[in-house]
Amino acid sequence: VQLQASGGGLVQTGGSLSVSCEAFGFSLDYYTIAWFRQAPGKEREGVSCIRREDGYVYSSKSVKGRFTISRDNAKNMVYLHMSRLEPEDTAVYYCAAGVIRPILSTWARPGAYQHWGQGTQVTVSS
Repeated sequence: VQLQASGGGLVQTGGSLSVSCEAFGFSLDYYTIAWFRQAPGKEREGVSCIRREDGYVYSSKSVKGRFTISRDNAKNMVYLHMSRLEPEDTAVYYCAAGVIRPILSTWARPGAYQHWGQGTQVTVSS
């Protein structure tokens, strides 16, 4: 059982970048998927989540309107498209999968997710 993230890199302020995550050994059909990020010296924070049952999306205030999460169950993949990037978005981005039905107060809790990718670095230069 493995999640493998890819697509990180270096981008200038205002630019766009997409990261993706592929599942191996299990089907994402049964999971709520989320993206988290962790900057140096900071706690891991929830970025966005897409609920399994109905595709409902939660996003943090800091990325709402700029980042879009999506999933392709046929390909067993999840994506995060990031636009209007800012230096504050610099972090290691992690995908996560959980057998949960998230609500507003729970979707961003790392402990709610059972499977994690290895992380991919996103760096936004000013």
